[in-house]
Amino acid sequence: MTATIPDPYPDGAEADSAQPGPGGAGRIEAHGIDCIPDRERHGKARELFSVWAAGNVNYLSLLVGGAVVLMGLNLWQAVAVIVIGNLFWGLTGLLAVSGPASGTPSEVITRAMYGIRGNRVNNAVIGWMMSVCYFALNLAAAATAAFSLVERVGIAATTPVRIAVVLVIAALTLVIGVFGHGLIIKLYLPISLVLAAAFAVVAVSVIGHADFSYVPAQPLSGTGLWATLIAGVTLIAAGPLSYTTSADFSRYLPRTTSAKSIAGWTAFGAYLPSTFVCVVGALAATVVDMSDPRTALEKLLPRWFVPVFLLALVLGTIAINALTAYSAGLALQSVGVRIRRSVSVLFDGVAAASLTLYGLLVSNLLDTINNVLQLTVVLLGPAMSIYATDILLRRNRYDGPALTDESPSSPYWFTGGVNWAGATALLTGSGTAALCVNTLYTGPIAAALNGIDLALPVGILVAAGTYALLGRRAIAARM
Repeated sequence: MTATIPDPYPDGAEADSAQPGPGGAGRIEAHGIDCIPDRERHGKARELFSVWAAGNVNYLSLLVGGAVVLMGLNLWQAVAVIVIGNLFWGLTGLLAVSGPASGTPSEVITRAMYGIRGNRVNNAVIGWMMSVCYFALNLAAAATAAFSLVERVGIAATTPVRIAVVLVIAALTLVIGVFGHGLIIKLYLPISLVLAAAFAVVAVSVIGHADFSYVPAQPLSGTGLWATLIAGVTLIAAGPLSYTTSADFSRYLPRTTSAKSIAGWTAFGAYLPSTFVCVVGALAATVVDMSDPRTALEKLLPRWFVPVFLLALVLGTIAINALTAYSAGLALQSVGVRIRRSVSVLFDGVAAASLTLYGLLVSNLLDTINNVLQLTVVLLGPAMSIYATDILLRRNRYDGPALTDESPSSPYWFTGGVNWAGATALLTGSGTAALCVNTLYTGPIAAALNGIDLALPVGILVAAGTYALLGRRAIAARM
């Protein structure tokens, strides 16, 4: 099924420059949510490894790894949780294969699941709002490292200084997000190499101090242990589940690129560094108090290396947040806001910086991270499982030009602009997951299970099963 679709932005709102294609490293990317023509596809799947590796060597992973130990697990239980939770990067890899198949970003591909109008709601909540929240969380984590760096050069981290630091980090992040795909591909290999070298030194230092026989003063057992193990997996899995946007970074690859290579390079590029950094955070938590990671980690490192480490934390966060800002900009366009992608990225940055300042100056950072990450799986788990199920049901066949057609004649208009199979699956999966959650509040199912939070597996299975049942016939009719 093919279609020739007129430019949805005839007034030029979509184009960021007169140049076609993604743009070089020094040129603002021209494309937004439009379909990438075959003549502008290029690159190899292996480029995705460094994109995701650079984005997953960051401060937030250290914090989350330490938080798993602080939840009451011994070291080896925490390591098992980290290894299992990061396996959800496999789903991120699977979603990436839809980019070259359609030539469009994830925010457009999901029109096949929710319809043109339904997808606007999906992108407003799961695409834009969630991206801005994660941008803010990562920015807050990096800012704490930058505060320490500022104090080392003799500048007191007063409120005005903290605000300035947050704004500078946000600005550097947004430069990458605005220039877009070309600059990301160019920068992320050297960034990943620099971060790998820095964290190798960190790992050696932490391992030299770590207590490999660590057991908490009051070891967990029975229901309490299982509840904590599942909560830990949910906390770790929240990271990969937040990237329902992996097609955004693979869509410029030729459509003939191996799907296995795309999925593999994406998944392993994220899994290996994320698991490594989380484990380093868990090891550090066996000997220092990771509830105050800003100063705790410095006790384990050579004094000369501390400034380098702090800079590496900031660099890693800029890398991951540039990806998040890039996708948030596409999500805002997909909601129906007719502005350039570059402008939408800047808008997202302002919103995220505002949330960050609130989190740092008003709220408790670690509590905020724990609560937000565990609660977001209520929406993100079902959303990712629906996307993955759609790819499997369609055998990864997407008509990019037709996906960009937002008119009622579009094959993805469905009923009144909504694909009720996808909408019902998302509402059912998220609603069921909400009954099982135990974080900011305790759902009735979690209460009946003495606090065991099954929101992650229940939400994923219910949403995937519902979509497979309701959507199979509609998908077959359009293939």
